[in-house]
Amino acid sequence: MISEAPTKHKYTYLALGDSYTIGEMVNENERFPVQLSSMLNSDSIDIAEPLIIAKTGWTTDELLAAINEKNVKDTFNIVTLLIGVNNQYRGRSSEEYRSELKQLLDIAINYAGGKKEHVFVLSIPDWGVTPFAEGKDRGKIAAEIDDYNRVKKEECEKLGVKYYDITGISRTNDPDMIATDGLHPSGKMYKMWVDKIYSDIKATLK
Repeated sequence: MISEAPTKHKYTYLALGDSYTIGEMVNENERFPVQLSSMLNSDSIDIAEPLIIAKTGWTTDELLAAINEKNVKDTFNIVTLLIGVNNQYRGRSSEEYRSELKQLLDIAINYAGGKKEHVFVLSIPDWGVTPFAEGKDRGKIAAEIDDYNRVKKEECEKLGVKYYDITGISRTNDPDMIATDGLHPSGKMYKMWVDKIYSDIKATLK
């Protein structure tokens, strides 16, 4: 019996991140990278399922270590990056974050074949608005996340990489936007993130 060769897709996609990329507490088809690739395919843009390097709880240094360990040699048409919330959660400084983020941005650009316009960076959502943060200093959490996002935006602008503010979406007071753990986004919120970046990604691939 002759086995069929794997399907060759026109475009490829690498998603780098943490729980917000792997989609903690949602079905696989609700993860934002999977929703993004599904939307592109429904728009007649032939893109493979995303390769996701992400895990709940990862900080920037842990993502760097995982990328190094996996040693993926391919380049990709699209690379997304969303990382940093666990640095903030663990009380690390935004300047330490800056140093490791710069490394990750360089890696993302390299994975995009050196094409910075094919890298898409999302801001860190504000987990301080969720039920999980009950009893914690929500104002302090918001201020620290804003500081992290300021650093992220600055480093993206230095490199000419697209940066998208989805933090405002995360601060919407809608229980349907939160997963059943009271902390992570639901598929509905992930869809709003995809809608925010979709037209630019589609234009990049056309």
